[in-house]
Amino acid sequence: MASGLEIPWGLEFAGNAVLFTERAGSIKVLRNGSVSTVRVDLGDVRARGEGGLLDLVLSPDFSEDRLGYVCFASTAGDVRVVKMTFADDLASAQRAPKPVLTGIPLNPSGRHSGCRLHIDDEAMLWVSTGDAANGTNPQNLTSLGGKVLRLNPVNGEPAASNPFLSADDERTRLIFSYGHRNLQGLAEQPGTGVMFSVEHGSWRDDEVNVLKAGGNYGWNPVGSGSYDESVPMTDEQLSGTVVPAIWSSGRPTLATSGATFLTGSQWGALEGDLVVAALKAQRLLAFSVRDGRVVDSSEVPGFTETYGRLRTVQQAPDGSLWVATSNGSDDALLRVRPQS
Repeated sequence: MASGLEIPWGLEFAGNAVLFTERAGSIKVLRNGSVSTVRVDLGDVRARGEGGLLDLVLSPDFSEDRLGYVCFASTAGDVRVVKMTFADDLASAQRAPKPVLTGIPLNPSGRHSGCRLHIDDEAMLWVSTGDAANGTNPQNLTSLGGKVLRLNPVNGEPAASNPFLSADDERTRLIFSYGHRNLQGLAEQPGTGVMFSVEHGSWRDDEVNVLKAGGNYGWNPVGSGSYDESVPMTDEQLSGTVVPAIWSSGRPTLATSGATFLTGSQWGALEGDLVVAALKAQRLLAFSVRDGRVVDSSEVPGFTETYGRLRTVQQAPDGSLWVATSNGSDDALLRVRPQS
């Protein structure tokens, strides 16, 4: 659908147009086969390594309120979420004076910056964060690194059902789950409201997880070094209840990234599956999920080592599946329709 792009990251649908981010620091709009740049002030985006302009999500009432949210590595030295209002013609957008969320740790190299966004059926904003390659962040409940956060996108306040609302530290109150490494996939299962996350492993064990309030997902890289990646992705020896992954890659890792659920009978055997993009492995994975368990997995035909690294997947309102490649230059947006 579009080519010549530079690491497209976030992807959303707005009427007959597609809005997407490029990691270098621009928001683009694809409409009627043509790509143009949305005029908006993004001069504080710090594009380095894995950091830069990352995910984009639109309000469920976008056709009326024109609100969108982006997550990016900032020249202020953190990863943050800002709100913006898009013009009716999508040619420009105006940022809100105050960010929705600041203070997510940022590694100077950009390593493990996260950051996937999702707005759930209760209009709460989910934010997945990377651990910024800092060994103490994932288990530290006063750090926003290595977490999944849930908050009100209107005012940035923690969601009313968050598990640590009684904590003294305001950052802790934002946390839904912790003990994560670098989450780049969030997907809400239709009909159940269950949230799934997709996480990059170290030298082993990319993970798919079912997110549970207050859950500790076991990443604790503080062994013999300052950032000891020889430890297990899920350390079951940690105190408290550690939540195991419902799927892990083992060795080698695939560099799993974005995720979405396929809905509609047009997908046949893939209907209801969780589809996950893989960067290093250059393929699309499909997981059949029942009652919070993976009961089967397969590869979506036609993608394995065909288009290179795959970053983001998103089902469109018309039932097609869109895929963003992440090869660094001449990237593309692909539209997939099931075979009739």
